[in-house]
Amino acid sequence: MYNYNTVSEAVQGLSARGFTESFSLENDHLSSAALNLRLHPDHFEVIETHRFEGDTDPADEAVVYAIASKNGLKGVMVNAYGPYADSISAELIKKLS
Repeated sequence: MYNYNTVSEAVQGLSARGFTESFSLENDHLSSAALNLRLHPDHFEVIETHRFEGDTDPADEAVVYAIASKNGLKGVMVNAYGPYADSISAELIKKLS
């Protein structure tokens, strides 16, 4: 298991390991604007999760996900948690848990 100290270190480390695409969290899917792609929960797997907690600022709380799609595409998604978390579907919450 890889351990990273910061969000940027995690993103850089995962990118160096082949997780090169950038995914965004939508209501019921992940998306890649660069590829015009939508990944619904049954189309990807979470390979790694790295959680970061801000020592003094809740805005620093984030989760970095290493994602692999069923067709071999690998990328990273960064998402806030706690009071800054996005609203998403129950199916997507289950997949990312």
